[in-house]
Amino acid sequence: MRRLPGLIAMMFIFLVLLTPLPVFAEEALQTPGQSEQPADQTIEQLPETPHSEAAILIDAKSGAVLFAKNETERLYPASITKIVTGIIALEQSDPSDIVTVSKNARGEDGTRIYLAEGEQKPMLDLIEGMLINSGNDAATAIAEHIDGTKEQFAKRMNEFVRKLGLWDTNFVNPSGLPDENQYTTARDMAKIAQYAMQNEQFRQVVATKSRPWVGQEWVSKLENHNKLLGSYNGAIGVKNGFTQAAGYTLVSAAQRGDMELIGVILKGASDSGVYKDMTQLLDYGFAHFTSMQVMAADEKRTFVTRDTGKPAEFVADKPFYVTIKDGVVPTVAVDSSGKAYVQSSEVYNPAETAGALVPIVPLAEQAEVQIASVTQSNSLRGSGQSAKSSGWNLGVVITWCFMLLFMLLAGRIMYVRQRRRRLYK
Repeated sequence: MRRLPGLIAMMFIFLVLLTPLPVFAEEALQTPGQSEQPADQTIEQLPETPHSEAAILIDAKSGAVLFAKNETERLYPASITKIVTGIIALEQSDPSDIVTVSKNARGEDGTRIYLAEGEQKPMLDLIEGMLINSGNDAATAIAEHIDGTKEQFAKRMNEFVRKLGLWDTNFVNPSGLPDENQYTTARDMAKIAQYAMQNEQFRQVVATKSRPWVGQEWVSKLENHNKLLGSYNGAIGVKNGFTQAAGYTLVSAAQRGDMELIGVILKGASDSGVYKDMTQLLDYGFAHFTSMQVMAADEKRTFVTRDTGKPAEFVADKPFYVTIKDGVVPTVAVDSSGKAYVQSSEVYNPAETAGALVPIVPLAEQAEVQIASVTQSNSLRGSGQSAKSSGWNLGVVITWCFMLLFMLLAGRIMYVRQRRRRLYK
């Protein structure tokens, strides 16, 4: 019986090892058909942008940055400024409004669609003339119709970008003509384009290669200056630009399958060079990344929050996407305020917010949510995994009961034998 205490100790250690581990906030994401252990990947070749001062590539759905070079450097935008003018005009005016062209608009510098003074055109026609054919006169006519002057409209443009959380961009005119106080960054322009491309009418305009134009002084075609529309598979927009001060600028969007990318290039050295750089950026994005929807709009799900360790229910007010690098299975963590983070990922900084969910119950009541709701709402784990987990837990409980019973009996035997020895001494 001297071996009995050692046996009891071994069984106790075994029971500790069987004890289920606590649930963490992180949840592994796995695309269909993606293995837990990724196959060997070919050596990744990062894109080069030798013809451009600054560049960035983002996933249009998640906003994740896939490549960046001098992305926060303030540079002149040139005609990609018109992306802001266009989305404001579509959102804050009626496309059927009749705009009367002023003398100031008719005499605007730079690229024009040759509007005549006093000519009247529907707002949508001017938006198309500005975004497709890059008409500076159309941009000025739009600005004056909405706010009276270009300067007043520029204030509206700056208010618009501040609402998007952008502080490294400033406008003084609606067309992109050179001015030392008109500047942006690659990162800011990517966020502006991401927002604008959510507007279906804007998407249709910037994807138009050409359309007839019948004006008072000019009867011709509006020809889109964005060369990627006719040369890159999946290209759907957005806008290019050029001035001597800004160099060549380009904002592009492309879509293949469920993946949509937005690239920005600023201060390009040559026209052909920026298109080569953009092609490399887009090719890199499509070759190495996947966009995955974690939650649909209005979908509810329970997460164990990372800051409290308590289960809480959240709803997505819009589709929640994350970007996955091929061969990497990241995890999603949510805090009690609804901020979502992506861990174990080569795309996201662990401290960077990847999205925002809306808590369904007040924070003070979240601790009262039943833990059982986690498994009911958590589709990421899957019903099969939940069933296996339940079976495992039941087996652990039964094993615990038998082993505890054995330990109690063994302890009783040891106690009785020790007492007998004392009595017979």
